[in-house]
Amino acid sequence: MSWKQRLVPYWLLGPGLLWLILFFVVPMYFMGELALRSGNLTVGYTFDWAFSNFPDALSGHTEQILRSFYYAGAATLLALAIGYPLAYAIAFRGGRFRLLLLFAVIAPFFTTYLIRTIAWKTILSDDSPVVDVLEFLSLAPGDGRILATSGAVIAGLTYNFLPFMILPLYASLERLDGRLIEAAKDLYSSSWAAFRKVTLPLTMPGIVAGVLLTFIPAFGDYINAQLLGGPQQAMVGNVIQNLYLNQRNYPEAAALSFLMMALILIVVSLYIRFAGIGAFMGDDETEKG
Repeated sequence: MSWKQRLVPYWLLGPGLLWLILFFVVPMYFMGELALRSGNLTVGYTFDWAFSNFPDALSGHTEQILRSFYYAGAATLLALAIGYPLAYAIAFRGGRFRLLLLFAVIAPFFTTYLIRTIAWKTILSDDSPVVDVLEFLSLAPGDGRILATSGAVIAGLTYNFLPFMILPLYASLERLDGRLIEAAKDLYSSSWAAFRKVTLPLTMPGIVAGVLLTFIPAFGDYINAQLLGGPQQAMVGNVIQNLYLNQRNYPEAAALSFLMMALILIVVSLYIRFAGIGAFMGDDETEKG
């Protein structure tokens, strides 16, 4: 193999690596450098290895961090409960309407994220017919108000990130060989047993990808908590926004952002380890068999 052939993989990796360096590594460097500064907006910020910014950033924000995990986790589970049956129906029952149904899934992306969330604020307003139906079904709080509640924020997160769950699930289900399910039923498996032992393991890569694509942005979101919630529903993203835009405490905001990225990385690593790296890569034991 010539030296030119050996360089081909590196040339192919070049554009992606350049993109990551310019738009991820470089910004991370400047944010890390900012997180280690001290001072204020009046006198300026001086780089002096101020590691105290990190514990200071966590001080008093434990409630918002835990709330972010709760909201993002609840929205992810709801998205999975809604998205898996929908992706299954599109993949196996969509027929000639499959592309139309997929378009319906991604159609909300033609409207900006902010407009979609404001629309939910209208849907859940006190005089909305939706609230009247929820009150009739005894699903609304005692005061009949849905906005500025945890349920409203979780509903907004679920709706906004639902396509990120459906699309990888559909991709896994669409390439599933239906003959494997038929073989399971020929071996006297019930429909539920065939789903549990064949369909579910083979679509685990889509589940893992969907969970990650939904949970990570939902955890850092602040628009839903700001528009659909209130002060009691603030998430860690709202804290970072407040530190940057209102308090102008840039070092502490950068430190908190870094800590949240590290925390998410740890959670994702544990999740992938628990789910199995083979499931994440689409190389689970069922496929090997």
